[in-house]
Amino acid sequence: MDAVYVGIDVSKDRLDAHVLPTGEAFAVARNGEGVAELVARLKALAPTLVALEATGGFETIVAAGLAAGALPVVVVNPAQVRHFAQALGQRAKTDPIDAAVIARFVEATRPAPRPLPDETTRLLADLVARRRQIVEMMAAEGQRERRADKRLKKSILRLRRALEKELHEIDGEIDDHMRGTPAWAEKEDLLASVPGVGPVIARTLIAELPELGALGRREIAALAGLAPYTRQSGQWRGRSFIGGGRKSVRSALFIGAMVAARYNPVLKAFRDRLVESGKPKVLALVAVARKLLTILNAIIRDKKPWTPETA
Repeated sequence: MDAVYVGIDVSKDRLDAHVLPTGEAFAVARNGEGVAELVARLKALAPTLVALEATGGFETIVAAGLAAGALPVVVVNPAQVRHFAQALGQRAKTDPIDAAVIARFVEATRPAPRPLPDETTRLLADLVARRRQIVEMMAAEGQRERRADKRLKKSILRLRRALEKELHEIDGEIDDHMRGTPAWAEKEDLLASVPGVGPVIARTLIAELPELGALGRREIAALAGLAPYTRQSGQWRGRSFIGGGRKSVRSALFIGAMVAARYNPVLKAFRDRLVESGKPKVLALVAVARKLLTILNAIIRDKKPWTPETA
Protein backbone atom coordinates (compact mmCIF):
# COMPACT_ATOMS: atom_id res chain seq x y z
CA MET A 1 0.00 0.00 0.00
CA ASP A 2 1.31 3.44 -0.97
CA ALA A 3 2.27 5.85 1.81
CA VAL A 4 -0.29 8.62 2.27
CA TYR A 5 0.83 12.21 2.93
CA VAL A 6 -1.52 15.06 3.78
CA GLY A 7 -0.82 18.77 3.60
CA ILE A 8 -3.12 21.20 5.40
CA ASP A 9 -3.19 24.95 4.79
CA VAL A 10 -4.51 26.79 7.84
CA SER A 11 -6.24 30.13 7.41
CA LYS A 12 -8.39 32.19 9.73
CA ASP A 13 -11.70 30.62 8.71
CA ARG A 14 -10.96 27.32 6.96
CA LEU A 15 -8.66 24.37 6.58
CA ASP A 16 -7.68 23.17 3.10
CA ALA A 17 -6.37 19.60 2.87
CA HIS A 18 -4.56 17.87 0.01
CA VAL A 19 -3.89 14.12 -0.03
CA LEU A 20 -1.07 12.38 -1.88
CA PRO A 21 -0.75 10.25 -3.92
CA THR A 22 -4.48 10.36 -4.80
CA GLY A 23 -4.64 14.14 -5.25
CA GLU A 24 -7.87 14.33 -3.25
CA ALA A 25 -8.57 17.85 -1.94
CA PHE A 26 -11.23 19.17 0.40
CA ALA A 27 -11.84 22.01 2.86
CA VAL A 28 -13.52 22.27 6.27
CA ALA A 29 -14.26 25.16 8.59
CA ARG A 30 -11.64 26.10 11.16
CA ASN A 31 -13.84 25.47 14.18
CA GLY A 32 -14.64 22.56 16.49
CA GLU A 33 -16.95 20.83 14.04
CA GLY A 34 -14.54 21.32 11.15
CA VAL A 35 -11.57 19.89 13.06
CA ALA A 36 -13.68 16.89 14.11
CA GLU A 37 -14.70 16.31 10.48
CA LEU A 38 -11.06 16.65 9.36
CA VAL A 39 -9.89 14.08 11.93
CA ALA A 40 -12.61 11.61 10.90
CA ARG A 41 -11.81 11.89 7.20
CA LEU A 42 -8.06 11.57 7.72
CA LYS A 43 -8.34 8.60 10.08
CA ALA A 44 -10.16 6.73 7.32
CA LEU A 45 -7.14 7.34 5.07
CA ALA A 46 -4.58 6.08 7.65
CA PRO A 47 -2.00 8.69 6.58
CA THR A 48 1.73 8.21 7.04
CA LEU A 49 2.15 11.89 7.94
CA VAL A 50 -0.09 14.96 8.24
CA ALA A 51 1.64 18.34 7.98
CA LEU A 52 0.61 21.93 8.48
CA GLU A 53 2.57 25.16 8.55
CA ALA A 54 3.28 27.26 11.63
CA THR A 55 0.96 30.23 11.07
CA GLY A 56 1.35 32.41 14.12
CA GLY A 57 -0.93 30.39 16.39
CA PHE A 58 -3.82 29.45 14.07
CA GLU A 59 -2.33 25.96 13.69
CA THR A 60 -2.14 25.15 17.42
CA ILE A 61 -5.71 23.96 17.97
CA VAL A 62 -5.72 22.11 14.65
CA ALA A 63 -2.47 20.28 15.45
CA ALA A 64 -3.73 19.44 18.92
CA GLY A 65 -6.97 18.04 17.46
CA LEU A 66 -5.08 15.89 14.97
CA ALA A 67 -2.73 14.60 17.66
CA ALA A 68 -5.68 13.82 19.94
CA GLY A 69 -7.10 11.77 17.07
CA ALA A 70 -3.93 9.63 17.09
CA LEU A 71 -2.81 11.01 13.72
CA PRO A 72 0.91 11.47 12.97
CA VAL A 73 1.17 15.26 12.78
CA VAL A 74 4.10 17.60 12.21
CA VAL A 75 4.21 21.41 12.12
CA VAL A 76 6.62 22.52 9.39
CA ASN A 77 8.58 25.71 8.86
CA PRO A 78 6.72 27.97 6.37
CA ALA A 79 9.99 29.42 5.04
CA GLN A 80 11.18 25.95 4.05
CA VAL A 81 7.86 25.25 2.32
CA ARG A 82 8.07 28.50 0.35
CA HIS A 83 11.64 27.72 -0.77
CA PHE A 84 10.41 24.27 -1.83
CA ALA A 85 7.58 25.87 -3.82
CA GLN A 86 10.05 28.21 -5.55
CA ALA A 87 12.22 25.23 -6.43
CA LEU A 88 9.17 23.61 -8.03
CA GLY A 89 8.47 26.79 -9.99
CA GLN A 90 5.15 27.20 -8.18
CA ARG A 91 4.40 30.94 -8.23
CA ALA A 92 0.64 30.92 -7.80
CA LYS A 93 -0.52 31.06 -4.21
CA THR A 94 -3.97 30.05 -3.04
CA ASP A 95 -5.04 28.01 -0.02
CA PRO A 96 -5.66 24.79 -2.02
CA ILE A 97 -2.34 25.23 -3.87
CA ASP A 98 -0.52 25.82 -0.59
CA ALA A 99 -2.00 22.62 0.85
CA ALA A 100 -0.76 20.69 -2.19
CA VAL A 101 2.73 22.18 -1.84
CA ILE A 102 2.85 21.25 1.85
CA ALA A 103 1.84 17.69 0.98
CA ARG A 104 4.57 17.44 -1.67
CA PHE A 105 7.09 18.97 0.74
CA VAL A 106 6.52 16.35 3.46
CA GLU A 107 6.38 13.57 0.86
CA ALA A 108 9.84 14.64 -0.30
CA THR A 109 11.44 15.45 3.07
CA ARG A 110 9.53 13.07 5.39
CA PRO A 111 10.14 14.96 8.66
CA ALA A 112 9.72 12.94 11.83
CA PRO A 113 6.52 13.69 13.76
CA ARG A 114 7.16 15.01 17.25
CA PRO A 115 4.81 14.85 20.21
CA LEU A 116 3.09 18.17 20.88
CA PRO A 117 3.65 19.86 24.24
CA ASP A 118 0.83 19.47 26.71
CA GLU A 119 -1.51 22.33 27.61
CA THR A 120 0.53 23.36 30.66
CA THR A 121 3.74 23.54 28.65
CA ARG A 122 2.00 25.59 25.94
CA LEU A 123 0.79 28.02 28.60
CA LEU A 124 4.32 28.41 29.94
CA ALA A 125 5.57 28.99 26.38
CA ASP A 126 2.92 31.69 25.89
CA LEU A 127 3.94 33.39 29.16
CA VAL A 128 7.62 33.28 28.22
CA ALA A 129 6.81 34.70 24.77
CA ARG A 130 4.72 37.47 26.35
CA ARG A 131 7.57 38.32 28.70
CA ARG A 132 9.90 38.62 25.73
CA GLN A 133 7.43 40.97 23.97
CA ILE A 134 7.20 43.22 27.03
CA VAL A 135 10.99 43.41 27.33
CA GLU A 136 11.21 44.34 23.64
CA MET A 137 8.59 47.08 24.11
CA MET A 138 10.51 48.46 27.10
CA ALA A 139 13.71 48.53 25.04
CA ALA A 140 11.90 50.32 22.20
CA GLU A 141 10.54 52.97 24.60
CA GLY A 142 14.04 53.42 26.00
CA GLN A 143 15.33 54.15 22.49
CA ARG A 144 12.53 56.66 21.91
CA GLU A 145 13.25 58.41 25.21
CA ARG A 146 16.76 59.30 24.06
CA ARG A 147 15.39 61.26 21.09
CA ALA A 148 12.20 62.68 22.64
CA ASP A 149 11.70 66.20 24.02
CA LYS A 150 10.63 66.82 27.62
CA ARG A 151 6.88 66.71 26.88
CA LEU A 152 7.04 63.29 25.25
CA LYS A 153 9.39 61.88 27.87
CA LYS A 154 6.60 62.07 30.45
CA SER A 155 4.39 59.86 28.25
CA ILE A 156 7.26 57.43 27.68
CA LEU A 157 7.97 57.27 31.41
CA ARG A 158 4.32 56.45 32.19
CA LEU A 159 4.29 53.67 29.63
CA ARG A 160 7.60 52.25 30.86
CA ARG A 161 6.25 52.14 34.41
CA ALA A 162 3.15 50.30 33.20
CA LEU A 163 5.32 47.84 31.26
CA GLU A 164 7.56 47.27 34.29
CA LYS A 165 4.48 46.52 36.38
CA GLU A 166 3.21 44.08 33.74
CA LEU A 167 6.64 42.44 33.53
CA HIS A 168 6.59 41.93 37.29
CA GLU A 169 3.12 40.31 37.01
CA ILE A 170 4.25 38.01 34.19
CA ASP A 171 7.37 37.00 36.12
CA GLY A 172 5.15 36.11 39.08
CA GLU A 173 2.88 33.95 36.90
CA ILE A 174 5.87 32.16 35.37
CA ASP A 175 7.35 31.57 38.81
CA ASP A 176 4.03 30.16 40.09
CA HIS A 177 3.81 27.76 37.14
CA MET A 178 7.44 26.68 37.47
CA ARG A 179 7.28 26.02 41.20
CA GLY A 180 3.82 24.48 40.92
CA THR A 181 5.13 21.79 38.58
CA PRO A 182 7.74 19.60 40.34
CA ALA A 183 9.19 18.26 37.07
CA TRP A 184 9.77 21.81 35.81
CA ALA A 185 11.22 22.94 39.13
CA GLU A 186 13.71 20.07 38.96
CA LYS A 187 14.65 20.94 35.37
CA GLU A 188 15.07 24.61 36.22
CA ASP A 189 17.37 23.76 39.13
CA LEU A 190 19.44 21.45 36.91
CA LEU A 191 19.78 24.02 34.13
CA ALA A 192 20.50 26.90 36.51
CA SER A 193 23.31 24.88 38.09
CA VAL A 194 25.42 25.78 35.05
CA PRO A 195 27.31 29.09 35.50
CA GLY A 196 25.91 31.47 32.89
CA VAL A 197 22.36 30.10 32.94
CA GLY A 198 19.83 32.03 35.01
CA PRO A 199 16.09 31.56 35.59
CA VAL A 200 15.01 33.39 32.41
CA ILE A 201 17.23 31.28 30.15
CA ALA A 202 16.27 28.07 31.97
CA ARG A 203 12.55 28.80 31.66
CA THR A 204 12.87 29.75 28.01
CA LEU A 205 14.53 26.41 27.27
CA ILE A 206 11.93 24.45 29.27
CA ALA A 207 9.05 26.22 27.52
CA GLU A 208 10.36 26.49 23.98
CA LEU A 209 12.77 23.56 23.67
CA PRO A 210 10.89 20.67 25.34
CA GLU A 211 13.01 18.20 23.35
CA LEU A 212 16.02 19.10 25.52
CA GLY A 213 17.51 15.92 26.97
CA ALA A 214 15.64 13.65 24.56
CA LEU A 215 17.74 14.20 21.41
CA GLY A 216 21.38 13.86 20.48
CA ARG A 217 23.70 16.87 20.42
CA ARG A 218 23.48 17.34 16.66
CA GLU A 219 19.67 17.14 16.55
CA ILE A 220 19.22 19.54 19.47
CA ALA A 221 21.70 21.99 17.92
CA ALA A 222 19.72 21.92 14.67
CA LEU A 223 16.47 22.66 16.54
CA ALA A 224 18.08 25.69 18.18
CA GLY A 225 19.58 26.88 14.89
CA LEU A 226 23.15 26.37 16.13
CA ALA A 227 24.17 23.53 13.82
CA PRO A 228 26.80 24.67 11.29
CA TYR A 229 25.96 24.21 7.60
CA THR A 230 28.75 24.02 5.03
CA ARG A 231 28.58 25.52 1.53
CA GLN A 232 30.63 23.47 -0.93
CA SER A 233 30.66 22.92 -4.67
CA GLY A 234 33.42 20.92 -6.32
CA GLN A 235 36.74 22.13 -4.93
CA TRP A 236 35.21 25.40 -3.70
CA ARG A 237 34.37 25.46 -0.04
CA GLY A 238 32.57 28.41 1.52
CA ARG A 239 32.30 29.39 5.14
CA SER A 240 29.99 27.42 7.40
CA PHE A 241 27.02 29.28 8.81
CA ILE A 242 24.14 28.79 11.24
CA GLY A 243 20.49 29.57 10.67
CA GLY A 244 16.91 28.41 11.01
CA GLY A 245 15.79 26.76 14.21
CA ARG A 246 14.02 28.50 17.06
CA LYS A 247 15.13 32.10 17.22
CA SER A 248 14.02 32.73 20.80
CA VAL A 249 15.95 29.69 22.02
CA ARG A 250 19.05 30.69 20.07
CA SER A 251 18.87 34.24 21.45
CA ALA A 252 18.62 32.94 25.02
CA LEU A 253 21.61 30.64 24.46
CA PHE A 254 23.70 33.51 23.07
CA ILE A 255 22.99 35.55 26.21
CA GLY A 256 23.98 32.55 28.32
CA ALA A 257 27.12 32.08 26.21
CA MET A 258 28.21 35.69 26.72
CA VAL A 259 27.92 35.30 30.49
CA ALA A 260 29.45 31.80 30.51
CA ALA A 261 32.42 32.97 28.43
CA ARG A 262 33.32 35.23 31.36
CA TYR A 263 32.24 33.34 34.47
CA ASN A 264 32.02 29.63 33.59
CA PRO A 265 35.54 28.20 34.04
CA VAL A 266 35.12 25.43 31.47
CA LEU A 267 33.48 27.54 28.78
CA LYS A 268 35.77 30.52 29.41
CA ALA A 269 38.80 28.29 28.83
CA PHE A 270 37.12 26.84 25.72
CA ARG A 271 36.42 30.32 24.32
CA ASP A 272 39.94 31.58 25.14
CA ARG A 273 41.49 28.61 23.31
CA LEU A 274 39.45 29.34 20.21
CA VAL A 275 40.36 33.03 20.17
CA GLU A 276 44.04 32.31 20.79
CA SER A 277 44.04 29.90 17.85
CA GLY A 278 42.80 32.71 15.58
CA LYS A 279 39.04 32.09 15.62
CA PRO A 280 37.06 35.36 15.26
CA LYS A 281 35.36 36.36 18.50
CA VAL A 282 31.86 36.12 17.02
CA LEU A 283 32.47 32.57 15.78
CA ALA A 284 33.98 31.67 19.14
CA LEU A 285 30.78 32.89 20.82
CA VAL A 286 28.71 30.70 18.49
CA ALA A 287 30.87 27.72 19.43
CA VAL A 288 30.41 28.51 23.13
CA ALA A 289 26.62 28.70 22.68
CA ARG A 290 26.63 25.33 20.91
CA LYS A 291 28.82 23.75 23.60
CA LEU A 292 26.60 25.24 26.32
CA LEU A 293 23.55 23.68 24.67
CA THR A 294 25.35 20.31 24.49
CA ILE A 295 26.13 20.51 28.20
CA LEU A 296 22.54 21.47 29.09
CA ASN A 297 21.19 18.65 26.92
CA ALA A 298 23.38 16.12 28.75
CA ILE A 299 22.43 17.53 32.17
CA ILE A 300 18.70 17.10 31.50
CA ARG A 301 19.28 13.67 29.95
CA ASP A 302 21.32 12.39 32.89
CA LYS A 303 19.47 14.42 35.57
CA LYS A 304 22.76 15.41 37.15
CA PRO A 305 23.67 19.03 37.99
CA TRP A 306 26.70 20.85 36.63
CA THR A 307 30.20 20.02 37.79
CA PRO A 308 33.35 21.26 36.01
CA GLU A 309 34.76 17.73 36.05
CA THR A 310 31.88 16.20 34.08
CA ALA A 311 31.10 19.16 31.77
